[in-house]
Amino acid sequence: MFDQLLDLVKQNAGSAIINNPAIPNEHNDDAINTTGNSIMNSLGNQAQGGNMSQLLEMFQSGNTQQSNPVVNNVTKNVAGDLAQKFNLNSSQASGIAEQLIPVVMNQLVKKTNDPNDNSIDMNSVIGSLTNGGIGNMLGGLFK
Repeated sequence: MFDQLLDLVKQNAGSAIINNPAIPNEHNDDAINTTGNSIMNSLGNQAQGGNMSQLLEMFQSGNTQQSNPVVNNVTKNVAGDLAQKFNLNSSQASGIAEQLIPVVMNQLVKKTNDPNDNSIDMNSVIGSLTNGGIGNMLGGLFK
């Protein structure tokens, strides 16, 4: 799933990262990778931290607006990671994340829910976020 997510970040990084003077061109690939890793880590932390119901609700409803708590959390984490790694001020980092994350999350949700697109399915999403999927989560409940 990470490769597909990273592709979505690359496809949408235009004005947020690539054409952004706050990120020097020689750091564009690193900024894209940092964003992808931060999204995965944020979603994984939410899934493993007991927020699976909100994650599933986001994927089912398609609500990837900034007001969604899952998207808001991811956006804040991405902004923090970009600020720290690339020495951006909070306004620059937040601007990048607020522009990019809702779009990427929307496309991720659409791909997951599209029966004609098998590049990402819900089981692979859950497996990636929980290090093994629903089976491991449920198995852990009964140990």
